[in-house]
Amino acid sequence: MASESNTPSGGHGEKATMAQVKGLVRRKLRKVPPHEEQSLNIYPMMDIMTIILVFMIMQVANETANISQSDELQLPWTTSTEQLTEALAIQISRTEVIVDGRPVVQLRNGTVDPSQKQGGANGFLITPLLNEMQQHRDRLKLIAQRNPRRPFTGEVQIIADRRTPFRTLSEIIYTIGQAEFAHMHFVALEESQGGGGGGH
Repeated sequence: MASESNTPSGGHGEKATMAQVKGLVRRKLRKVPPHEEQSLNIYPMMDIMTIILVFMIMQVANETANISQSDELQLPWTTSTEQLTEALAIQISRTEVIVDGRPVVQLRNGTVDPSQKQGGANGFLITPLLNEMQQHRDRLKLIAQRNPRRPFTGEVQIIADRRTPFRTLSEIIYTIGQAEFAHMHFVALEESQGGGGGGH
């Protein structure tokens, strides 16, 4: 039985010729399996990423309110599916009350400092908030006079942190009412979808 020698000379001390060396190299190369070209097809991945991106854009577009939650503002949950309407926004976080994007009252652990209330610690009327709300009331009434299609409705959206003390919420509601904003909507997250929603 013949066996292949690894040396061009055949192991008898003879010098191999160049043709023998080339032949040996060719035989060795034939034994090595051809390198399989492997490439990553990224097109299916791009399709998936496009679908995910479109889905995320649609979800953001369907949000009814642009409210960012944080440690200072965590919204409560609701089972109501009532949608938000256009109204003046009052945001109550753990540290401040913001009216239409403008900080008006500073809070300490969710409570109003007595110096900012008419009547001190037992008072319900928050003076800086009343002044701000009266300015908005006058502005909205002026708009209503000039444009009857936009009547003054006295509507507000209250976006309150779920840990807001009841006393603080009562003081804010009372003050808002004194400025003729009598229709209040509380903004909460829809429990079924995790999106924005509102309830009375």
